[in-house]
Amino acid sequence: MKKTVRLAGIAYESLVNGPGIRRVFFAQGCKHNCKGCFNPETHSFDKGIVLEIDKLIKDVLENPMITGVTFSGGDPIEQAHSFSYMAKILKNKGLNIWCYTGFTFEQLLIMTRSNKKLLELLNTIDVLVDGKFILEEKSFDVIFRGSKNQRILDIKKSLSLKKACEVSKYKNKEEVVIKKEYVFV
Repeated sequence: MKKTVRLAGIAYESLVNGPGIRRVFFAQGCKHNCKGCFNPETHSFDKGIVLEIDKLIKDVLENPMITGVTFSGGDPIEQAHSFSYMAKILKNKGLNIWCYTGFTFEQLLIMTRSNKKLLELLNTIDVLVDGKFILEEKSFDVIFRGSKNQRILDIKKSLSLKKACEVSKYKNKEEVVIKKEYVFV
């Protein structure tokens, strides 16, 4: 049986959805319908395209520039079974995994009681960006987020302590220093 995922789109080499050069998979389907969402076309659960996960994984692994993978949306949590499968394989290949969701970490903890695939997904990703986009809190001063209420969480630490633990180095744009290395031939 083929493993599939319903996607709204793919960013093949992104620099804005987490650190490094990342492949971004935009899940199709979101219940949050945040006012001012920059991806409203991803909200419907009936649109997008169904793709084979193993082909998507193969394509990621064939690009040596990719340092990480980001699940965005829509909301990947709505397809935790598919993204969990993908995350496990990519993580085992040494890639860093980020996941964006409109749910809060606290809501997800409750949801894992009845959704084991969600727990598997959370246990596989490295960083969770949680919380709905709130238009009134929109900010260009925060990095890797759209609004100030959203948190960038160290998910391993958060799960271990059963409380949200933010990754402090990504709190504000000014705190992130991009180091360039030049090689002369």
